[in-house]
Amino acid sequence: MKPRIVRCALLTFLAVVSAAAGRAQAQSWPEKPITFIVPFAAGGGTDAFARPLAAQLDAQLGKRVLIENRAGAGGTVGASAASKAAPDGYTFFMGAAHHTIAPSLYPNLDYNIEKDFIAVALIARPPQVVVVNPDKVAAKTLAEFIAYAKANPGKLNYGSAGAGTTHHLAGELFKILTKTNIQHVPYRGAGPAMQDLIAGHVPVVFDGLGSSAAPVRAGQLRALAVAAPKRVPAFPDLPTAAEAGLAGYEVSTWYGLFAPKNTPPAIVEQMAKELQKAMQTSAIKEAWERNGSDVPDVAGPAFTKMVSAEVERWRKVVTEANVKLD
Repeated sequence: MKPRIVRCALLTFLAVVSAAAGRAQAQSWPEKPITFIVPFAAGGGTDAFARPLAAQLDAQLGKRVLIENRAGAGGTVGASAASKAAPDGYTFFMGAAHHTIAPSLYPNLDYNIEKDFIAVALIARPPQVVVVNPDKVAAKTLAEFIAYAKANPGKLNYGSAGAGTTHHLAGELFKILTKTNIQHVPYRGAGPAMQDLIAGHVPVVFDGLGSSAAPVRAGQLRALAVAAPKRVPAFPDLPTAAEAGLAGYEVSTWYGLFAPKNTPPAIVEQMAKELQKAMQTSAIKEAWERNGSDVPDVAGPAFTKMVSAEVERWRKVVTEANVKLD
């Protein structure tokens, strides 16, 4: 037999063996707890979706799904740690829209969201909302808030989940569209930003609805407008920015599950199936509705394509708005 034919036969044999081993591994997976690395502090928008999902997967898989919060640098610290995790199917990364913004703002990232991860599935996509502390901001409408900001340039601060997050860019886009001067105060996640907003240490946050929904319902915060093309069913009385007089102000965030590259394809496929099953449960649908999100059906290649499109989209926004890290 010719050497080339032997090599081809050997490669085919190894591929078949590898595929069989992968299927066998997936059939026994999971054999121990699974960790979801959440790259923001507890209590933020990512947590609002990651924790209910983890609880649902606990029940489906019969193994614990643990949340590990690794905050810092606009979510890039957690992403870096996740990219270096063992690709054995026991560590996943709860990424967000922020991670498609980061490549345009952090030139020295030690990971690549497109090359160092496998995009498993889109989990949620709540819109951004303009929320204020009612004790610090008298404005009852978005128009009143804009008028106040214009009359007091440089006197207002807005909090964000960190430099380079959608919260940050939502604030910068708001400033551009309204021609106002509001100072940026970055936090280590939406959770700490929300705590300071409720406490009155910052008067406004351009937040994802996932982390604002509960305090808005409790009367701790006042929502002025949702940055979406249409109203959110969970908050039918909350106007869109366009309805409130600010046309063109539309910003949403999204959250998705990623696996470190080289995670066995059979395990990635199995996790995608488990996610699809979880997303159809009443518990998840109700939680997502409370947090202002739909239940997306975007996974595998479609999610991979979406991530690449988002990287390019935010690159253009960062360039055009000349956004810089504080």
